[in-house]
Amino acid sequence: MRIAAPLVLAFALAAGQAPGLARAAPPIEAAFGNTVVSTFADGKTQHIWFDEDGGYSASGRRGQRSSGRWNLKGTEICLRQLRPFPAPIVYCTPVPTDAATVAWTSKALDGRPVRLQLVRGRFGP
Repeated sequence: MRIAAPLVLAFALAAGQAPGLARAAPPIEAAFGNTVVSTFADGKTQHIWFDEDGGYSASGRRGQRSSGRWNLKGTEICLRQLRPFPAPIVYCTPVPTDAATVAWTSKALDGRPVRLQLVRGRFGP
């Protein structure tokens, strides 16, 4: 399956609130116009670009292109691949409060760790 997974995941800045209160949905504006880079244990990278209209496009670790829709569920970002084929699953991952300024570790679809980082500007393969 070619789903552009840990995607992102990255970027979205989760807005923290006082302990005991519900957390606000992560504002994702920091990702627009920028690139989320996922780096796997073997050193291969994946790039994802988020658009304000709820769409995303990605270049996977093997260079395959994909695209789909993103949405927020609480403090998680969820991605649904539509091209090159509609994926039968939705990938969701939590986003740390300081995602716009630091790299962090998340999990890929297969459960392996992946390092995520928001990088200024749109670039990639």
